[in-house]
Amino acid sequence: MKLHIHGQNLSITEGMLQKTEKKLSFLEKFILVDEDTTANVQVKIKPNTLKVEITILTKVGLIRAEVEHADYYAAVDLVVDKLEDQLRRMKTRLNHKHREKLSKAFMEAENLVNEPKTKAVKTKTVVAVEMSLDDAIMQMEMLGHSFFIYTDEEHKDISVVYKRLDGGYGLLETQKN
Repeated sequence: MKLHIHGQNLSITEGMLQKTEKKLSFLEKFILVDEDTTANVQVKIKPNTLKVEITILTKVGLIRAEVEHADYYAAVDLVVDKLEDQLRRMKTRLNHKHREKLSKAFMEAENLVNEPKTKAVKTKTVVAVEMSLDDAIMQMEMLGHSFFIYTDEEHKDISVVYKRLDGGYGLLETQKN
């Protein structure tokens, strides 16, 4: 696994690096860790805390978590716990849905042999109706979806509102070149 750790206004000590490597070794319980697996760790200093953000790119997909804490080592413990929960949920979901192509990434290395690339199985055309952000959130909730595509009535650009894991909402805005 490739580990990239970056500190913003902070120098990373050898102890911090070793602790991070040791804590990320849990990945081997859930997924195949090889030279293609990349872990990016960002450490940012906030006024009273440190923000530790870990993004892991695997064959399964992108896994990301962040935590703010006063102590770096405690923050790494907490963010790794979040990552472990995400992987456990992801693995359970994949096993329940019997998606063989994706669940193979959780099997041992000898079971993995050049999987065919996944392709779109369904294509849907969406009309991006012009509305406000609040209306888009209401539409998304009424439909029971985790995201909703619409045209922002203020900027006249395509936007996507989505449900975040923490219970809030996120907004993706597009720009024309």
